[in-house]
Amino acid sequence: MSANTKLPTQHDLDTISLQLGRPARDVVEIGARCVCGAPLVATTAPRLSNGIPFPTTFYLTHPVLTQAVSRLEAGGLMAHMNERLSEDTELAEQYAAAHENYLSERERIRELSGVGEVPEIEGISAGGMPSRVKCLHVLAGHTLATGPGINPLGDETIAGIAQWWTPEKCWCDGAWDPAAEVPTKDLSRHVKRLERQAQQQDAGKQE
Repeated sequence: MSANTKLPTQHDLDTISLQLGRPARDVVEIGARCVCGAPLVATTAPRLSNGIPFPTTFYLTHPVLTQAVSRLEAGGLMAHMNERLSEDTELAEQYAAAHENYLSERERIRELSGVGEVPEIEGISAGGMPSRVKCLHVLAGHTLATGPGINPLGDETIAGIAQWWTPEKCWCDGAWDPAAEVPTKDLSRHVKRLERQAQQQDAGKQE
């Protein structure tokens, strides 16, 4: 994907907001696109504009893709992957290298976004890397954004969802309502936590 196709347009951001059901947050690039051009992966700054550190650089946004990966998680694939990581030295080494690639990509995005250092997540990638598997969505996003051959378990995740989603076909029809009003209020748990903290601070000042 060229730099021009990675640059998010307002239409891309609106689409991501509709896909997620909340406003798109600090999207620096479109990490991967459907064959029709719709976003699949939002490449996100490592610190959000509200100040929260955000380790998940490559965030899956497409509902069909996200649901497909959730099916693999529900089927127990992560436990099997963790067993293999403890037994297969070559796989463990490849996965550790994927962790380093993730950190390198995050640093690239940090510099591109213009945010300062994010010491809270320094050396920490996402998804359980470098030694565990805790989130297949992270691994799938990594593979889609960087291409095959970087994250072996991300590659396996994409291969494992082929019965529900494949990159060669458009799965967008009916996945979200493109005519709906674009969400403007962020109801994510992170924002709710910040709102609670602000309310507690205000209450403390009034006492």
